[in-house]
Parts: sequence; C-alpha cells; structure tokens
Amino acid sequence: MSGNNYYYGDNVTMHGGSGNTGIVRNGTGGDPDPALRLALAELLQGVRELREQLPQPSVQLIDESLPVLAADAAPPAERHRALMAVAAIAAAVGAVGQPVAEAANRVLQMLSGQ
Repeated sequence: MSGNNYYYGDNVTMHGGSGNTGIVRNGTGGDPDPALRLALAELLQGVRELREQLPQPSVQLIDESLPVLAADAAPPAERHRALMAVAAIAAAVGAVGQPVAEAANRVLQMLSGQ
C-alpha cells in the first residue's frame, strides 16, 4: 500500500530501461490450499442459499461480504471481517443458519492455522 493506492495482486512497475523494480507479489504467493478452497466454496454456496431467507439489512451485509470471501487473494483482515459477519448473521437466524455458521467457523480455523 502506498498513500491512497491499494494493491491486491501483482504490481509491475517499469521505469525506462534501468532501475526497474520488477514484479511485487502482493497476493498469497501461490495456489491456496485445496482444502481451504473447497471449504470456501462450500461456505459460499451455503451463504447464497441462506441469503434468500434473510431480512434486507442482513442481505446487504452478506452482499458486501461475498466478494471478499470469493476473492482468491483477499487481504487477511478483510477476509476475517467478512467471515465474522457471515458467522454472526448465520448464528443469529438460528437452526436454518447453523450450517453456514459452522462452515464460516471452519474457514476461520483453517486461516488461523496458516
């Protein structure tokens, strides 16, 4: 991050023929863990199904969280915040949201173990 510029992926800077900085890797540095990718896919599917049963304010928060959860290289703090929001909403709606709350908590545990 530099000033008001935010970089969420590779950033290539070229300054003429000399002094090139090359490629700055701002992502995860490789393919995400396949188990994490599967857990996120299951969570996203559950969130999309649960979304249809939620009141509008919760739908809005879910809609703000989905792009962060679906991004391959979301900044860790943003992903954590989105997971916590989804888990809280799912827990608040009771039994219908329990599978989503559990899926969000699984992903949080996987991310904290990395």
